[in-house]
Order: sequence, then C-alpha cells, then structure tokens
Amino acid sequence: MANGTENVRSAKLNRLKRIEGQVRGVAQMVEDDRYCMDILHQIAAIKSALAKVETQVLKDHAACCVAEAITSGDEGEQREKFEELVDLLERTRK
Repeated sequence: MANGTENVRSAKLNRLKRIEGQVRGVAQMVEDDRYCMDILHQIAAIKSALAKVETQVLKDHAACCVAEAITSGDEGEQREKFEELVDLLERTRK
C-alpha cells in the first residue's frame, strides 16, 4: 500500500480532522475578536500537529515509494524519487 498500513492511514486522517476542527476554532476566535495571544497559541498548536502529519507522510514515502525505487534497480526511478525529496526539502527551507 503506497500510503502505509490502514492503521497508519487512519491515524493520519484522524489527526487531519482534528487539525481541521482546530482551524475552524481559530476562525471563530478571530470572529469573536479573542485575545491575540490565545489565537497565536492555537495557531502554534495547529502548526505542530500539521508538522507531525508531514513527518509521518514523509516516513511513509521513504519506507514505501523510495524503498521500491531502490530495490527496482531502475536508475531513472531512483533519481526521480531522490530529486522529489531534494525538491521538497528545498521548498520547506524557504
């Protein structure tokens, strides 16, 4: 399975649904003109939760897609997967 086991997929989806709820909550806080620091704390929590999902997806990609490219022996596919990772890392550093 390209995205990991069903349990891992379910955990990622549950975490994303919680993040979705948090984002709606922050929008409501802004509408209610809540204290800025409270809003910023919630945004920091959302960023942290999203980073955890990102890490899991990256681990899944390395364990599945990249590993398959390596074992395939196809140099073009290996290079493609390597370049995907490098491009991603470059984008996230900006």
